[in-house]
Amino acid sequence: MGTGTVYNKAFGYSDLGQKTILEPDDQFVIGSISKQITAVLVLKEYEKGNIGLQDKISKYLPEINQEWTQKVSIHQLLTHTHGIVELNKALEFEPSTQFHYSQLGYELLAQILQKVTEKSFQALSTDLFTGNGLSNTHHPDDKNYKKLVNGYEEMENGEMEHVTNSLENFVTAGSFISIAEDLNKWNVLLYSGKLVNEKTLELMKTRYATREHPVFDQIEYGDGLLFNDGENNTQIGAFGYTPGFVSACYHYPKSNTNLIVLENTARSLADFKLTFQVHTQLMELVKNEEP
Repeated sequence: MGTGTVYNKAFGYSDLGQKTILEPDDQFVIGSISKQITAVLVLKEYEKGNIGLQDKISKYLPEINQEWTQKVSIHQLLTHTHGIVELNKALEFEPSTQFHYSQLGYELLAQILQKVTEKSFQALSTDLFTGNGLSNTHHPDDKNYKKLVNGYEEMENGEMEHVTNSLENFVTAGSFISIAEDLNKWNVLLYSGKLVNEKTLELMKTRYATREHPVFDQIEYGDGLLFNDGENNTQIGAFGYTPGFVSACYHYPKSNTNLIVLENTARSLADFKLTFQVHTQLMELVKNEEP
């Protein structure tokens, strides 16, 4: 937390069948926390002048033969306000008129990054991690992770079942691998202006749309970051869910505190408020803590 860790503890098992004790340096798939990583990579190219946030997709991906590539901007991809549902279909709505959470939009951002930098998204993200001392954070295709835990989901009969599709989402939107310590470092770097500059960080923390959310009911959305109305300088971050993994990565500017919760058992999936109950209760405790 902050520049020093106040509490870092692991409970339970990394492998339920073998009863392997979970360790603090075990690795988890972080779900939608991945989106802020992709957003940072895009915004770093924006800072270099290589990408314009109001540029249209057609400038970078002319091979997509759809009229909407001339309507949808980089900014709208970052903020899920683009209306793209499938590459071969018309827009669901006119850009910037609605919010629709989209994994595909973030995959298009990766393709744009690859065009601009002439590097693979795997190489770009790996360079970001290694260059900032995040040695236990990985693009899943680099295969350098050694301690990825099993993910488990609660079945209808109440039994916990090992799931094997945790990495099947677009990496850009939900499949990076990390540990609690690295996500704490990530927050320290991000919110101190070390990953993107302070002006760009303010863009990330700006409210662009309101999202109907399965845990918060309604939440404001910036560039890969979520916050309650008026709380972008109080409690800001993201949840992550992918099969078998339930995560939270939040920053509290007033106390300069970070809260990272990584879980490899997904329970009560019919009601995400219960799935994320531990995470939200801890968030309330940290949020109400005096600076």
